[in-house]
Amino acid sequence: MLHKIPLRNILFLDIETVPQAASYEDLSEEARELWELKSRYRRKEEYTAAEFYENAGIWAEFGKIICISAGYFTGSGKQREFRIRSFTGEEEGLLRDFGGLLEEHFSSSGKMLCAHNGKEFDFPYLARRMLIHGIPLPPSLNLFGKKPWEIPHLDTMELWKFGDFKHYTSLRLMAHVLGIPSPKDDIDGSMVRDVYYEEQDLDRITQYCERDVVTVAQVFLRLRNEGLLTEDQIIRVQS
Repeated sequence: MLHKIPLRNILFLDIETVPQAASYEDLSEEARELWELKSRYRRKEEYTAAEFYENAGIWAEFGKIICISAGYFTGSGKQREFRIRSFTGEEEGLLRDFGGLLEEHFSSSGKMLCAHNGKEFDFPYLARRMLIHGIPLPPSLNLFGKKPWEIPHLDTMELWKFGDFKHYTSLRLMAHVLGIPSPKDDIDGSMVRDVYYEEQDLDRITQYCERDVVTVAQVFLRLRNEGLLTEDQIIRVQS
């Protein structure tokens, strides 16, 4: 079934998120109360709400998107290329720009979005943050009234489950077992908050996000038993 989907019809993506505020102390009194209630089931009794706030980026209600990297295939055979474009900066602006890309190129019939754990994280997070900013949802993120087979989403982690609903596999582990060369990342997801707020190095985060998009595309190729991308086939497009 995967082989029937033209690669040029798929937009591979990854997002990086951080807490909306640099620290718990920067929140309003009401936001602190709501955060304590929202995070209680995850932090349990091990951490206070203030201590756990550095993890707020995982929830769209308390986090924000600081980078979206998207990649798509062009050409075929030896002329195949994988082009990557990143959206960064103020959240509302990057969401509007990304939404424009989806509307223009990935909203027609047959077009699909693909991410690792995208159905549980990236896709709903994008939709929620767009609605919070009053941005109309592009068709590829607006799932209201759609039947399951009408939803244009692919998820490499779900494809790896083969029906095992309790199974979680990280992108890094999938790449390792599938023999995909892994670049030496100088950060991981747990470090994004500090790199953003403490080091203020958005370029470093963007490079990390782009490498994940390439890895998602490579994993998808392996799931189709196709040859991997070579470094010269990966083109970074300036926004």
